[in-house]
Amino acid sequence: MSASNTPRVALITGASQGLGRGLAQRLAEQGWALIIDARRADRLQPAAAELAAHTKVISIAGDVASAAHRDQLAAAVQELGRLDLLVNNASTLGASPLPALDAIDLEVFRQIYEVNVVAPLALTQQLLPALAATGGTIVNVTSDAAVEAYEGWGGYGSSKAALEHLSAILAVEHPEVRVLVVDPGDMRTEMHQDAFPGEDISDRPLPAVVVPGLVALIESDHPSGRVRAAEVVS
Repeated sequence: MSASNTPRVALITGASQGLGRGLAQRLAEQGWALIIDARRADRLQPAAAELAAHTKVISIAGDVASAAHRDQLAAAVQELGRLDLLVNNASTLGASPLPALDAIDLEVFRQIYEVNVVAPLALTQQLLPALAATGGTIVNVTSDAAVEAYEGWGGYGSSKAALEHLSAILAVEHPEVRVLVVDPGDMRTEMHQDAFPGEDISDRPLPAVVVPGLVALIESDHPSGRVRAAEVVS
């Protein structure tokens, strides 16, 4: 299949709910073909069915920390013939409630880094040639916990700080692709609720509020770098 006969293609990890699903929905409505994943097939399947009403969708359930799953995602890119956008959105808090660094289980800490740092880098390594061929964009989703010292956020926050720095270096090493590090801000998501078990987070905006600005950023010529979603005008 030649790239000229294919619509733009986006691969979004963690797309069964929250920001990932909202972004996938908006891109589908704009005619992008999609490759989406999530750990839970029971959540991914209805999301894929909804998106398929608008566009071509390949959904693959699995864990981004698994090399075999990443191979499946790369094979889907090959099947569609191109890749214009990679969104590394899938991530993990590691534990709820969030433990202090002097108490965090080191196996949990390692798993946080596997999902939040190693997996995005590994997937990027596999897909970089396809992205370079289209002059594509990588969006690595980060958090203000990467730059602020919040009690209990040592595992997640430090992993996002690592993701941010490797993103900046990748942008220097590969100027043929754009590398955006996007901080969406606090949102009313399951992950955010897990970070604050039992607390009322209804004052946080839904991911749908963030999505238009994120899409506008993707469609713009904004250079590589860190961007707060609140600063993006859709």
